[in-house]
Amino acid sequence: MSGPARTVSDPWNRVTLRTFYRYRMTPPRLIATDLDGTLIRDDHSLSARTADALEVVRAAGIGIVAVTARPPRVFEELSALPHLLDAAICVNGAMVVATGTGGVLRASAIPVPSARKTAAELRAAIPDITFGVETGREVVAEAVYRRVDRVADRRVILPTLDEVFARADPILKLLAHCPGRHADTLLTVARGIDAPGVEFSHSGGRGLLEISAAGVTKAEALAWYCRSIGVSAADVVAFGDMPNDVPMLVWAGTSYAMGGAHPEAVAAATGRTTGNEDHGVARVLERLLAP
Repeated sequence: MSGPARTVSDPWNRVTLRTFYRYRMTPPRLIATDLDGTLIRDDHSLSARTADALEVVRAAGIGIVAVTARPPRVFEELSALPHLLDAAICVNGAMVVATGTGGVLRASAIPVPSARKTAAELRAAIPDITFGVETGREVVAEAVYRRVDRVADRRVILPTLDEVFARADPILKLLAHCPGRHADTLLTVARGIDAPGVEFSHSGGRGLLEISAAGVTKAEALAWYCRSIGVSAADVVAFGDMPNDVPMLVWAGTSYAMGGAHPEAVAAATGRTTGNEDHGVARVLERLLAP
């Protein structure tokens, strides 16, 4: 096909016809998908249509990896999902887990001095911000930290932040919560402070900023996993909806932002699909693997 690329007429699928037909002839080797706001519905269930599409993908010999901000314990509640996955990249890339065995393939922690400095700088900029630490097993938080996760909430509350840093090991993700502020506002402030050694992002949680070790992103962890199984970025199709998905959407050869996605995710993706309540991931998978 020659000449400028044209878009598919489906308004939700802005991937080029050139890319569309290439995948019709050569299916991807790996599907990488965010969970909340992407693969699963707002009630944290997996629709029958999406489950069926994932089964077809697996039957075709294509790998499936969940790439999520959530810790591995989320799969204790999302019980319909683990058997459909080859692996899970959790905590925004800080953990890579074999979902079949629960074994940790890799973990990347924030050094304690970096976590302390980041918390101090953020609190100086936003006095009412509070902190917790995700260790992969639980959240260890100071007493004033009030955020409760809707799924897999498991926490230890300690009187002070100093005690949190003394106990929490490893510091896979520093959670900064300020319920009176939008996550985008927190991210803007964070990007302006002096905090070497960390990465800032958010996954849409109101008033929640998520902080990882420097260089640790969904994309970096996905690239590491793909190298381990001999898959290139060009052979990956990724799905996401929030700023923490942006590096992955840029890295993957083909990527889709969900309906209602954050503007940064829309700008990063090569295509769009419908929302998580309208089987957005399933619609693309059905199209890519149609006979």
